[in-house]
Amino acid sequence: MQKGPKVALASAGVFVLVVAGLIGNQYRKNHEDMPVAKNPYADVKVDPDALVFLKKERPDSIANERALIGKTVWVSAGGQMDYYVDEGKHVNYAHPVGTLLGATPLLIKDVFEQKAPATGRAVLRIPAGERQVLLAFTMPNSSDPKKEYATPVGNYSNGLYTLVNDEVFFYDDPHVLYKHWGAETWAHIDKHEVVPGMSENQAMMALGQVMTPSSDSMGDRYVTYDNDGHPVVVQFEKNKAVKVTPQK
Repeated sequence: MQKGPKVALASAGVFVLVVAGLIGNQYRKNHEDMPVAKNPYADVKVDPDALVFLKKERPDSIANERALIGKTVWVSAGGQMDYYVDEGKHVNYAHPVGTLLGATPLLIKDVFEQKAPATGRAVLRIPAGERQVLLAFTMPNSSDPKKEYATPVGNYSNGLYTLVNDEVFFYDDPHVLYKHWGAETWAHIDKHEVVPGMSENQAMMALGQVMTPSSDSMGDRYVTYDNDGHPVVVQFEKNKAVKVTPQK
């Protein structure tokens, strides 16, 4: 009498397992037969340059500037910043040494303020304000790595400091940030020259940001780079330089 229910229960259990197995098989079959949805972004090519993280410090005080002392920054605003001999926390605005070029490393030595002329080349990039803020630095890769220079990075006016470090410097070595450009390309950039095959970003790093493009179609246009007073016209097609023409 006691064996009957046990047999019935066992049979019911087998039946449940069989049904579950059939449902599972049908579920897998249905899903295996379903077409795999295509990733709509699978064919989208992302420019590796767009993935580079550029650090920002957002300085707004002399204390922020002094925090750079002893550190190295690299020029991002190539061709835009005049620099001067540091004559002991003072510069002669009438006699710039030259213009800082892209990717040039600067070892920061000091910070000081100085009244700038109201007009002229010295205030083209950084307005005079009541006084300009200058960073003193050495150039480790120059022929005289101990000689100190200075360049304006902001001004003081109406009780506030306006500082442009984030717009003119890399805080990390661009050779590392853009290592995907390759050693050969970087060798040309460090010589401040453009060769066929280079992109617009690479050409701008080499020749500076003072430029006149022929159109808004980046990568498919002519661009005239001032190149510190030695203009170069570069023709780009599909974001590759195809022709480089120095101008007289």
